[in-house]
Amino acid sequence: MKKALITGITGQDGSYLTEILLEKGYEVHGIIRRSSSFNTGRIDHLYNDPEILNKKMFLHYGDLVDTSNLNRLLEKIHPDEIYNLAAQSHVKVSFEVPDYTGQVDALGTLRFLDAIREVGLRTVKFYQASTSELYGKVQEIPQTERTPFYPRSPYGVAKLYGYWIIVNYREAYNLFACNGILFNHESPRRGETFVTRKITRAASRIAAGIQQSISLGNLNAKRDWGYAPEYCEGMWRILQHKKAEDFVLATGQTNTVRKFVEHSFKHLGIELEWRGKGVNEKGVISSVDFNKAKDLIDYEKNSKLYKYDFTSKLKKGKVVVTVDKNYYRPTEVDMLIGNPAKAKKLLGWKAKTKFEDLVKLMIKSDMDKVLKRGF
Repeated sequence: MKKALITGITGQDGSYLTEILLEKGYEVHGIIRRSSSFNTGRIDHLYNDPEILNKKMFLHYGDLVDTSNLNRLLEKIHPDEIYNLAAQSHVKVSFEVPDYTGQVDALGTLRFLDAIREVGLRTVKFYQASTSELYGKVQEIPQTERTPFYPRSPYGVAKLYGYWIIVNYREAYNLFACNGILFNHESPRRGETFVTRKITRAASRIAAGIQQSISLGNLNAKRDWGYAPEYCEGMWRILQHKKAEDFVLATGQTNTVRKFVEHSFKHLGIELEWRGKGVNEKGVISSVDFNKAKDLIDYEKNSKLYKYDFTSKLKKGKVVVTVDKNYYRPTEVDMLIGNPAKAKKLLGWKAKTKFEDLVKLMIKSDMDKVLKRGF
C-alpha cells in the first residue's frame, strides 16, 4: 500500500485529493496546524468515519515553519508521495502579511525539501502546488510552462521561490520533485473569502432575502476557472509520470469576474444590467424568474428546508452589486489563461467541467446551505 503525505489536507484541494487517494487504495497522512484542528469541515465525513480515521487516514500536528517537526514526521511516516498544498494562498492577504506568506509559501517548501534529503527519502515523489499567479503581468497569451514569470503580489513572489527551489533541487540532487502550475480551480469547498465563493454565497443569500448586496473589486479581471476535483486528480497524474516535470493545469478558457457574477445570479433566475462606470458601477436587477431559483431546491430530499419567499425580496431596479476600491489589489493581474496542452499530451489530463456548470453547482450548494442553516 502506497503512503501519501498531504500538507493543507483540510483545505479545498487537500480534501478532494484525500478522497481520490483513498479511492486508489493509498494510506493517507495529513499535516494539520493546531488552528486547523478546529477547521476540519471539508474532511469531517472522513474524520468521523471509524473505518477511515487511524486506519486509512492519519492526521499529525505540524507546520511548515517547524523544521524539526517536518524531519520527525518524515522519519515516522516514510511516505512514497508528498503533496505540498499548504500555503497562505490569499493574494490580497499576502500584501498584509508578506513576511508570513514568504515563511510558509517560499521557505516552507525549502524546509520540506531539505527534510527529505536529511531523512534520506531517495525515492519519494514530491508535488509542489504552484500557481498561475506566477505569471502576474502576463508576457504572452495563453501561458505555458515556458512563459516568463512576472508575479504581482507577495504571494506570487513567494510561490515563485517555491517553484525555482523545486527545479533547483530536482537538478542538483536528482529529487523527483514537480511543480503543478494550477490555474484557478473552484468548488463548493472553496473558502468564503475567495471571490468566486464570495459571489455564489452572496447571490444565494440575496435571493433568499437575507443579504442586500455584494461589494466587489475589479469586475473586468479575467481568470481561467476550472473544477477543483479534476485538478486534484491531475496532481496525482503528475507524480505518476515517468519523469519529474512541471505541468500547467488549466481549462484554456477565460472569463471575467463580471461574467461569474452574471451567471451566479442567472442560475437563481435573476438577470442583471450594469449602470455606471469604474467604482460607480452597479449591478441592478432587470428581471426575476422566481421559479428558476426554486428549481434549484430539492424539497423531496430536504423536506425540512425553510420555505423562503423569493418574490417579496427581489424587485426590478434593486441594486445587488456594487464596486468598492478597497477590494482592488495594489497591483492588478488583469488576465490569466493557461495552455494545458502538455498535460493533455503526456498525462492524458483534461478539464471537463464547463464554466457555466461550475457556477451552477457552486450556486446550488450555497443555496442549500442558506436554506438549511439560514446563512
